[in-house]
Amino acid sequence: MRLLQQKTSRYTEPQKAEKLGLYPYFRIIDSEQETVVSMNGRSVLMFGSNSYLGLTTHPLIKEASKAAVEKYGTGCAGSRFLNGTLDIHIELEKQLAGFVGKEASLVYSTGFQVNIGVIPTVASRHDYILIDELNHASIIEGCRLSYAKVLKFRHNDMKSLEKMLKQCKPERIKLIVVDGVFSMEGDIADLPEIVRLAELYSATVMVDDAHSLGILGVDGAGTASHFGLTDQVDLIMGTFSKSLASIGGFIASDQDTINYIKHHSRSLIFSASIAPASAASVLAAMEVMRQEPERISNLWDLTHYAIDRFRNLGFDIGKTVTPIIPIYVRDTMKTLVLTRKLLDEGIFVNPVVSPAVSKDAALIRFSLMATHTKEQIDTALDSFQRIGKELGIIP
Repeated sequence: MRLLQQKTSRYTEPQKAEKLGLYPYFRIIDSEQETVVSMNGRSVLMFGSNSYLGLTTHPLIKEASKAAVEKYGTGCAGSRFLNGTLDIHIELEKQLAGFVGKEASLVYSTGFQVNIGVIPTVASRHDYILIDELNHASIIEGCRLSYAKVLKFRHNDMKSLEKMLKQCKPERIKLIVVDGVFSMEGDIADLPEIVRLAELYSATVMVDDAHSLGILGVDGAGTASHFGLTDQVDLIMGTFSKSLASIGGFIASDQDTINYIKHHSRSLIFSASIAPASAASVLAAMEVMRQEPERISNLWDLTHYAIDRFRNLGFDIGKTVTPIIPIYVRDTMKTLVLTRKLLDEGIFVNPVVSPAVSKDAALIRFSLMATHTKEQIDTALDSFQRIGKELGIIP
């Protein structure tokens, strides 16, 4: 047996979970991503989706996607750098820049590619990257690809950030990168204080708004808009796979910075461009957001309702203030059992266990969509309460 096969054959954790009937990943859905999905012909309430505004099934967006296929075909067969730039890509970048309040933007094929392409391009050898310890994995990977020195500060701890900034040489680039809304914890970055410290120490601020667009800010424009700090944030990153109902990502900044990234970012230059249908879907999603602002207000109404109910039932949901609600179980096996029992009762949620989080931070990630109803939330919480008591998670 070759060395690779020796290594892979020793990895048996998924098989162990499958034997126990607790394997919670790669579950097959055979319907649209809505508040109710079909799994093996069975209706299941979906509380594990990132489609915060519930737009993946919107008829106007689906029609825009179909029309783009008719006009441009199914793909571009090349990178943006060479033959893969369409007029629809340029229009999308113009609209995105205006949406988040920046001079220019640049579209990538995925959100992950934005972070692994932008971060090492902006910060290089002898520079510094300062990151929150709970940042998304794509930010971590972007740091690994950079030759810059990476400094990690405690989660949303501004004293810890300032301590790290004091370690940096003043003449070098200091890039502070944070999630706007943290994807597992559901809390919001302390952007006002981050911006204040950036000004004090001549640092650059980059905000990953993957889970903020469509939720925070004017018309869902993100974290910087939410705090009125758009001009003080240098780089705004976003994805299309959450509120914008497609797949892809972008970076927005001033014209000179985007020009530099456009000609140096390897994950842009050496990847095929976003499919025409995806670009058209995002353009249509932004138009729907403008036409239907009630989606955002309804999402927040549901968020406050669900947060209050979880807390009143005695669940530990940390410091979340957004539609991402972590239910801390703090035990891997109980988290997997809770996930399985909820699915048996027709409730789909996502377990988050080690190594994604520490073993004592194992949790269920419960996420809301603007198209959920309070009745659906009540149904899910009735199951949470019953199973939570059975497993000793709540009194």
